[in-house]
Amino acid sequence: MNKTTRVSNNFSKNFLRCGLIGWCMEIIFTALNSLRRRDFRLQGTTSIWMFPIYGCAAFLKPISLLLKSRPFWVRGLTYMSLIFSAEFLTGSLLQRRALCPWDYQRSRWNIRRLVRLDYAPYWFGAGLLFEQMLAKTDKKLTPPPT
Repeated sequence: MNKTTRVSNNFSKNFLRCGLIGWCMEIIFTALNSLRRRDFRLQGTTSIWMFPIYGCAAFLKPISLLLKSRPFWVRGLTYMSLIFSAEFLTGSLLQRRALCPWDYQRSRWNIRRLVRLDYAPYWFGAGLLFEQMLAKTDKKLTPPPT
């Protein structure tokens, strides 16, 4: 297997992993958020659109390699900013077609109903979680030396 094929396969696997992890995080987050409403059924929700959006976290891999010697707070702030940008971009595209599964208009911290600035700590943590997951896949996917 040549290097290009290996990189492509690694990206595809990372995309799938990030998509699945993102879906699970969203379902858990929305389920736990129902506790505020005293809804103890803890039903989590997501949208099929969220899978490719979370899958795009695989693009954090090369950025994480550039940032690996930086402190965690620099890495976290970078990931958080990139996630906010991706959320705004993808939300804008989906909103044009009336397909956006989220609407943050009730939050006073929203930007065009697409981004909630009060979610910054969650995206900070999610970025670092994706970083760790992507680093672990490297160890599993790296072929042994020949």
